[in-house]
Amino acid sequence: MTAFEFRPQLHSERIFLRLLEERDAPQVLALYRQNRQFLKQWEPFRPEDFFTLGSVAQMLKSCFEAAQYDQTYSFGIFLKPQPQHPQGELIGRINLNNLVRGIFQSANVGYFMDEKHNGRGYMAEAVRLIVGFAFRDIGLHRLAAGTLLHNYGSMRVLEKAGFRREGLARHYLKIDDKWQDHYLFAITVEEVEEGG
Repeated sequence: MTAFEFRPQLHSERIFLRLLEERDAPQVLALYRQNRQFLKQWEPFRPEDFFTLGSVAQMLKSCFEAAQYDQTYSFGIFLKPQPQHPQGELIGRINLNNLVRGIFQSANVGYFMDEKHNGRGYMAEAVRLIVGFAFRDIGLHRLAAGTLLHNYGSMRVLEKAGFRREGLARHYLKIDDKWQDHYLFAITVEEVEEGG
């Protein structure tokens, strides 16, 4: 752990993003459990022991430490505070993964939203926030993302945030325990500076 802990918070009109920490494990576990069947078709296979407090706490601890060393940034997506949720309700997760510096200055974006909050534009807001953070705050040059060929909602999210489709990757990721094709999307800092 570094002496100074980096804890960025990103805000839009309806949501905010902050790095997830070990203390968030109960909320994150509840989110995964509530969305277990919904996420099965979009995510890697999760063994039974993933859905435990200890497993989720360890994952969040590792992610928070990785952020301190500029390797991975794992944000919770929260609704702005309301009386019933004074700290904000956790409704999803968005990550910058596989961060590479040097001449590449790139990362992959991955995300998921609570099924009951899908279709309300929250994820498009979160992706726009993460693009701003990546380019403005930590100096990346390029972000990439992949979607399953039938994940039309995710494609719309990326397009709303200014990503363009670059191509098709055959047998790209092992999702729901099967190697599946993905469309690849990307955005660069120049495209954001030029207004898309």
